[in-house]
Amino acid sequence: MKSIEYLKKLTSIPSPSGFTEEIINYLKITLEEMGYNANKTNKGALILTIKGNNDLNQRFVTAHVDTLGAVVKEIKADGRLSINLIGGFTFNSIENENCIIHTNKGNISGTILPHQNSVHVYDDVAANHRNKNSVEVRLDIKSNSKKETEEAGINIGDFVSFDPRTIITDNGFIKSRHLDDKVSVALLLEILYEIKTQNIKLPYTTTFLFSNHEEVGFGGNSNINPNVKEYLAIDMGALGDGQNSDEYTVSICAKDSSGPYNYQLKNHLVNLAIENNIAYKIDIYPYYGSDASSAIRAGYDFKHALIGAGIESSHAYERTHIDSIKNTYKLIFKYLLSEMVK
Repeated sequence: MKSIEYLKKLTSIPSPSGFTEEIINYLKITLEEMGYNANKTNKGALILTIKGNNDLNQRFVTAHVDTLGAVVKEIKADGRLSINLIGGFTFNSIENENCIIHTNKGNISGTILPHQNSVHVYDDVAANHRNKNSVEVRLDIKSNSKKETEEAGINIGDFVSFDPRTIITDNGFIKSRHLDDKVSVALLLEILYEIKTQNIKLPYTTTFLFSNHEEVGFGGNSNINPNVKEYLAIDMGALGDGQNSDEYTVSICAKDSSGPYNYQLKNHLVNLAIENNIAYKIDIYPYYGSDASSAIRAGYDFKHALIGAGIESSHAYERTHIDSIKNTYKLIFKYLLSEMVK
């Protein structure tokens, strides 16, 4: 699948919420090479519209390029950094992770560690809570003071990105940070490539938005044409105890923290999966929100739905499987070619 090649490139580009210009530029160039005219929004997202047979009733599809990350909160007296998190994740999920501090003078690498980390020095390292007061960044520069770190070019508010560590195994597993939601972005790139190369005419005018603020809650709730009647967010399916989703099927969300997704549109997606032998699971995500739910909160009047590949260990070192990516691809394509829900 072309999606896998796109995914490897996407995960290699740092893009925490608020720091997405490089990845948006990559997407813009990639889509223009396919023959599309993609435009940046004022918020820095990327949007393109494909005219369909029906222009009066339109669809809107999103996937988000922004990821979890951090910013420099404080330069400590010993030259190390405390950080403030971007997005909903825990400090223990980034412990011992390599990172990059993006400064105005260039990038500086480092590692995220608890301050009391050496078992040869500290009495009970395991008992220390991982939080904003205990976790810091050890910089890969010679600095033992706040002044030396400042002279290296680091300032409060500099973005911090995490090493994605993308690995694709021989038996189809993909392990990486930020599969949420770069898997979905990769899928849309492949679908847009197929639409262009196969000269496919969509039944409805469809807008594709690569949003860049989903992780902080306001990604896909603007630049929506009033003729849009259906909104499909493509994001991850969250796995864990009590969940129905897995790493091999496409996940169709019935409800998340924002409430139920549109009943008719959800059933339409389920029926498409059944009719086309697409492996799927229906699930509920109790601590989850999407670009679609953000748009509904903003007051838009349309049917909204959420699907995505099953992602294990969300907001940590994530994993999925090629089977889930394939099933998600098939369902997106079948949806784009289907009749709209009445």
